[in-house]
Amino acid sequence: MSKSPRIATDVSASSLGQNPFGALSAAGLPSHTPAAACTPAPAKGAGVAAPQKNRGRVEIRRETGGRGGKTVTTVSGFVGIGLPEKEALAKRMQKACGAGGTVKDGQIEIQGDRREMVSGILQEAGFRPVMAGG
Repeated sequence: MSKSPRIATDVSASSLGQNPFGALSAAGLPSHTPAAACTPAPAKGAGVAAPQKNRGRVEIRRETGGRGGKTVTTVSGFVGIGLPEKEALAKRMQKACGAGGTVKDGQIEIQGDRREMVSGILQEAGFRPVMAGG
């Protein structure tokens, strides 16, 4: 049996082949600016942005089914709101209620019967909360 020839590994990187990025230069490209410099400054006298007056109807329910007898407040029916904003709302609700919670299947779940507190937070955010169910 013959041994296969070995490839030399002590060769510089330039001799291994053509570098596809070797001919590129930074001429004509804008210089790097920090992300903070790219964001516009807030308007004078503008504090916290006012929430939209009517962002839609959301349903607040108190559920115990499938949870081992534990009560959970769920908020559903969000339209036009993304996951990051739902998570921010859930975090505000958890803090205000002093309870745990999560965002699951497009719903916000807060541990315990906290319907009144959750309703107040949703009204501040511009939603129209409706108590659904029993």
